[in-house]
Amino acid sequence: MKQYAVYILASKRNGTLYTGVTNNLKRRVDQHKNELFEGFTTKYGVHRLVYFEMYDNIGSAILREKRIKKWNRKWKLELIEGFNPDWNDLWEDI
Repeated sequence: MKQYAVYILASKRNGTLYTGVTNNLKRRVDQHKNELFEGFTTKYGVHRLVYFEMYDNIGSAILREKRIKKWNRKWKLELIEGFNPDWNDLWEDI
């Protein structure tokens, strides 16, 4: 069964945030960390995986990503803090 991830990257604790969706979390975070594509995360040094959720349905994952992107910063920080209070890079855990 295919799985999809909604994830949040950060430049540092309480730093710049990026929210994305992917069908391969490990590969996608590796791409961000190694700056394989130019864009927002490369420009602002956003490479630390601080939050993720897994879904079995791509539609649900995309909907969740879009909702999180519309949230205000305070809500995003609360989501991260509840899941990962120390803002550890979860890259090693996946």
